[in-house]
Amino acid sequence: MKELTDLLAQLVEIDSVNPSLVPGGAGELAIARFVAGWLEKAGLETTIEEIAPGRFNVIAIARGQGQDGGKSRSLLLNAHLDTVGTGNMQNPLKAEISGGRLYGRGALDTKGGLAAYMLAAAQAKKLNLPGDIILAAVADEEFASLGTEALVARWQADAALVAEPTNLEIVSTHKGFVWIEIETFGLAAHGSRPQAGVDAIAKMGKVLVEIEKLGGKLALKPPHPLLGTPSIHASLITGGQEWSTYPDRCHLSVERRTLPGETDAIVKAEIAGIIAGLSEADPDFKASYKLTFSREPLEVDPRSPILQSIVAQSNLLTGAANVVGFSGWTDAALLNAANIPALVFGPKGEGLHGAIEWVDLESVEKCCEVVLAIAIDFCV
Repeated sequence: MKELTDLLAQLVEIDSVNPSLVPGGAGELAIARFVAGWLEKAGLETTIEEIAPGRFNVIAIARGQGQDGGKSRSLLLNAHLDTVGTGNMQNPLKAEISGGRLYGRGALDTKGGLAAYMLAAAQAKKLNLPGDIILAAVADEEFASLGTEALVARWQADAALVAEPTNLEIVSTHKGFVWIEIETFGLAAHGSRPQAGVDAIAKMGKVLVEIEKLGGKLALKPPHPLLGTPSIHASLITGGQEWSTYPDRCHLSVERRTLPGETDAIVKAEIAGIIAGLSEADPDFKASYKLTFSREPLEVDPRSPILQSIVAQSNLLTGAANVVGFSGWTDAALLNAANIPALVFGPKGEGLHGAIEWVDLESVEKCCEVVLAIAIDFCV
């Protein structure tokens, strides 16, 4: 326990705020150097990869001993190095321990999981398992997942575990999302001349009504057993120039959360249907839309060997193996899309992105035990 706690404390005390979130943030270089050095001392083959200017991944391999003919299975352990900003936190880079909890920025998200995965990989190295253990400590998960995108372009494995705070539950599925930009067009005119102007903001009001209706329809769909129903919401809206002018443009940002099986094409058809219907009903309605960014949902086959392994080992070591869905999105979806079945598994805690963030130290230790047991069971 002391070795793991000491490792976690050292990780928390290294500033790794994502510079894409907070201009001037420290980024991953310092923590990448520490992680690489620690893993190298543990005997793993370790490299630091610059995956974008000033952004770094660490790749460390506990090389398997039974790769005869390529038959032994490999396991990828994925955890991110970056954190969100420190905001109004007091002593965010001081790892304070109290009541079985370790406090500090990143303690839960996700340096607790990173420490557990690092120690599990180091212990696996000593066991000379048949298959490879690949630990990837990645950059930029909190913004654009550049680290895992670079990882899947160069590395392959038979399965993966992704360290996120899951309360020691096993996340086998989570939602994806699609971002849509909608713009309505009006005609600028003096506010005293309604006959000359077309109000783009009022036209966007019609879009908002239809977005709300679509949300109601999505909520009535048969729910996914672990994720519930899909959803859509308006996120940001801007428009207009001044009090006494009819606005000629209004811009709306929309997010659609997707279930496994739902695609960008489905979302595009929904939005296209809204725009077409409003255009047909109102000759003055003019609008455009585009899908700007999306991430796929995650769903791992229940028959997958990695899922069977984690259920078995969690039952043995924790007394319960709860397989759950996750409302948010994780890098596991990128791995799964690259044909690496990926589950999300990590310790307990509270304060995700909050002013008081902590991780339960006993759960970090248990996470490490379960991950090592999976490596032994899976890498055969």
